[in-house]
Amino acid sequence: MNDIPRDQLTGALRRGAVKKHVAAIHVSGKLSLLQRKLSNVLLLNAYDTLTSQSKHSIDARTLCMMIGYNSNDMETLKASLRGLAETVAEWDMLDEKGQQEWGVSSLLSYAKLKGGVCEYSYSHALAEKLHDPKVFALINLNIQRKFTSGHALALYENCYRFIRTGSTGWWSMELFRRLMGLDGSSYYESYKHLNAKVIKPAVAEVNKTSNILIEPETRKQGRVVTDIRFRIKENPQLAILDIDDGEGMRHGPVYARLRELGVSDRLARQWLGAYGEEQVMAKLDYVRQRKDVKSMVGYLTAALKEDYKEVEEVAAPVVPRSERAERLRRVQAAIEARTPTQRDADKRLFASQLEDDVARGDFERFGWVSPLNIRAIFAFWEDMDPEIFEGLEAEPVS
Repeated sequence: MNDIPRDQLTGALRRGAVKKHVAAIHVSGKLSLLQRKLSNVLLLNAYDTLTSQSKHSIDARTLCMMIGYNSNDMETLKASLRGLAETVAEWDMLDEKGQQEWGVSSLLSYAKLKGGVCEYSYSHALAEKLHDPKVFALINLNIQRKFTSGHALALYENCYRFIRTGSTGWWSMELFRRLMGLDGSSYYESYKHLNAKVIKPAVAEVNKTSNILIEPETRKQGRVVTDIRFRIKENPQLAILDIDDGEGMRHGPVYARLRELGVSDRLARQWLGAYGEEQVMAKLDYVRQRKDVKSMVGYLTAALKEDYKEVEEVAAPVVPRSERAERLRRVQAAIEARTPTQRDADKRLFASQLEDDVARGDFERFGWVSPLNIRAIFAFWEDMDPEIFEGLEAEPVS
């Protein structure tokens, strides 16, 4: 399965990993594989505004793409969302004052699909727990897409947060069955059945698929297995997978220039992802030539947003905007009117229609102003809005 095309996404969705609170990891064992992947992507999408916004939204096509669900079967997606709303999350932990806190909430307070957009919400209490930065695990979304077993993904989630200590510590078999979503099943009370049907296959898939290697160890009382733990180490073949969001951008010369100017790491990566290296470099050169600028970062922000350009002749007569430039302006206006998730889906949909590798590469580099794809871009947006180019002459064929 191919990795998530993060270059076609914006905002929080460009990250390669989601911070997942221990409370969320420990209570979601009963989720199916699709539901577990879905919960991670929804959390990633909402993470930055978990405690400041009461509801969140994501384009349904983008959502399906990110969980590796290449289907137009919305009924299955609806069933998975329904399952998240019906699943109870329970936490029992120490708060910031050292007091024991117990709580319970549904994983999603509501979810709805309308106009190709998935809207959803978390309860306020659960949102606070999910957003707590003190205890979390980094769940790599490219890795989670490759899992074919819900038990394997659950085991990965519960083991990965212990990568630094090298062991999960001992879990009672009762706790382990609960983490795997197997509590209440008399069949899996037998360690023989549990080991054959769950532990061995799950360990094999984690070791084959993920960036960690795990090895189970058991403790017995007499002949009865009472506890289990997992030894954990990095998988040398997969440890180089990109866990960090935008790590590759940090090695480029444009990123270095932005940081020298005083642009934050996060904003630098956001600009590079949104505008591309060439455009950011051009605006950097433009800003460097300005005099009496009080805030270089502020001026660069405006230069990128408003697309400032050099004026070669100040006294030059005003030249009417060309037909093509006006088309580009209208396309840009249409893009800005879309939500971030809709923009993600638009780029992904257009890129999927490009059959030529060169054309795809040009679109990845230049986005909606891609010279090689400009006619296809105009046709795409005219399909989206038949009146977008009203009053303009037809784009010439050659």
